[in-house]
Amino acid sequence: MDDKTQHPINTAYRGTLMETLDITFTHLSPGHTEAVMPVGKRVCQPFGLLHGGASLALAESVAGQGSLILCEPDEVPAGVHVSGNHISPAKEGDQVKAVGTLIHRGRSSHIWNVDIFTSAGKLVSTVRVVNSILKRR
Repeated sequence: MDDKTQHPINTAYRGTLMETLDITFTHLSPGHTEAVMPVGKRVCQPFGLLHGGASLALAESVAGQGSLILCEPDEVPAGVHVSGNHISPAKEGDQVKAVGTLIHRGRSSHIWNVDIFTSAGKLVSTVRVVNSILKRR
C-alpha cells in the first residue's frame, strides 16, 4: 500500500475500534496481513506500557481483515477465540507492528497466528485467533 492513510481499507474503518486505537493496515495479501498501531496514552496501562487488551484487539483486527479478504462475497468472518501470550513490554511513544499469518483455511473457520513487535523488532505478544466464517444475512 502506497498511501496507507488514504487506502480504502483504512478509511472504511472510520468510527470503529480500529480508528479509536489508530490501527493502520500496511500490507494485505491472501494469508498475510500487517498493521501498525502507535503506543499512545489511550492504549497504555497507567504506568506507560501497552495494555494487553489493546494488543489482543490489534491481533483480532489483523486476523479479521485477513479472513475478510479470503471470504466469498456472501461470507463474513467473526472472531470466536483469541488467545495471547505477552512476552515483553512496548512503551508509550513506540509503535507496534502486527504480522498475521494464516495457518489454517477451512470452509467454516480460519486460524491465524499474529505476532506483535516493537519498532526495534522485539516480540511483544504472540496471538492465536480463530475466525468462524459465516454467511451474510
